[in-house]
Amino acid sequence: MKSMGLATPARHPPNWVADAVVYQVFPDRFRRSGRVPAQQDLALLAWGSDPADQGFQGGDLLGVIEALDHLQGLGVTCLSLNPVFASAANHRYHTWDYLQVDPLLGGNAALEALIAAVHGRGMRLILDGVFNHCSRGFWAFHHLVENGWRSPYRDWFHVQDWSLQPYPDDGQACRYACWWNDPALPKFNHAHPGVKRHLLKVARHWLAAGIDGWRLDVPDEVPPDFWEAFRTAVHQVNPEAWIVGEIWGDARPWLGEGTKAPLFDGVMNYPLAWPILGYFGAANLRTELRLPAVPKPPYEALDRASFQGRVEEILNRYSDRVTCAQLNLLDSHDTPRALHALGGDRQALGLSLLFLFLLPGAPCIYYGTEQGLEGGAEPACREAYPWEQPAGDLHELLQTLTALRSAHPALRTRELRFLPSPDDDLLILERSAESEHLWIAINRGGQPMAVDPPQGLGNQLWPAVAMGIPERAAVEIPGQSARIHLWNSLS
Repeated sequence: MKSMGLATPARHPPNWVADAVVYQVFPDRFRRSGRVPAQQDLALLAWGSDPADQGFQGGDLLGVIEALDHLQGLGVTCLSLNPVFASAANHRYHTWDYLQVDPLLGGNAALEALIAAVHGRGMRLILDGVFNHCSRGFWAFHHLVENGWRSPYRDWFHVQDWSLQPYPDDGQACRYACWWNDPALPKFNHAHPGVKRHLLKVARHWLAAGIDGWRLDVPDEVPPDFWEAFRTAVHQVNPEAWIVGEIWGDARPWLGEGTKAPLFDGVMNYPLAWPILGYFGAANLRTELRLPAVPKPPYEALDRASFQGRVEEILNRYSDRVTCAQLNLLDSHDTPRALHALGGDRQALGLSLLFLFLLPGAPCIYYGTEQGLEGGAEPACREAYPWEQPAGDLHELLQTLTALRSAHPALRTRELRFLPSPDDDLLILERSAESEHLWIAINRGGQPMAVDPPQGLGNQLWPAVAMGIPERAAVEIPGQSARIHLWNSLS
């Protein structure tokens, strides 16, 4: 239990994030333990059912505990869970009660056990905070539906007309503000003291229970003054908690500019995901894919100059500390899986993952990436984890990437520099720390390339080989492959 004493809100992101490797878990589809009492004798869907089905496949938090050997063996240091609170939806963004873990997931006791198990391994855990809206079943909104204007909770929501229609017929208005006009998701009135008090209580409660931070759902639709109070409340419990916002575009207004205090430590860095997939997967990219939260199709085939320009622009938006606290990802529960966007090109996915792990910030693996899951637009990207399938090449790749990142401080700092390249299909980078420099060459094309090595090139790190300092002969990089070397760039 963390101290509830007052603390000065931290202005800077926690240092541990720059070293983290995050794994996003969609609980209902990750692992079913068969040991949750509330699931006994219930009509769960068969494991591996069509992810578009609105039913429950029964993944639970005890199953996550069972999978910790697998996750730690993969190199994961931090778990990010999609919502776990009581809900009537398998994704649990329709919250009934923020202080109760869903019984189908194992209840509060299962989350407490997971927190203890994660911390016992030196790992961390963050939860998904859905504080913009709740569900029709949320206790205060249910009170409103039952009592109308007589409900003492009437000002917790934005009521437009007292003829409320929480289950409207087609074309009928629900008569209250809701998220994206979905009557199942009534929006909170964050100006009401009771709403703010309750939600801040939730934030403090789970931090005191031991979680290490919050991922915040659609925070740009919540007034900024609420997030100011939220950040203060979070840091009163745990000054080292990580606050990550789901912001799909330029996040500078939320991450601090000049003397303005930040609201979050970092964001889900979607604007980096799209150019990564667009460059390394240009040959087979599904450019027709769209995302509801993005005004135009984000998947676009890129040449090297365009790719470099976009990456540099995004990395240079923020301070060095914020850049190292971003949640970098290729896909999530809200997007097509990366392998789907890449047209099934596993080599392109491998290069995309490699580049993800070369970036400053925390790389995030969406569950099942290591097993080559290939689901399309949500909810197809929320398929059940195939535990019966043996580990394959992507699992081995991710193990190697996490080990490489852990072993080399240059991969966990802000310093990333693009170097001149003789070919559009060849990307050459320098990653630097005070004590280490790395030279990286990535060939996205199908044909091998020979590259003149820079002076001072040292031992090869990727692929790992037993060798000494190479001679001045050209470094050959096979098609859709990479070379990483130690580099004394000052020699």
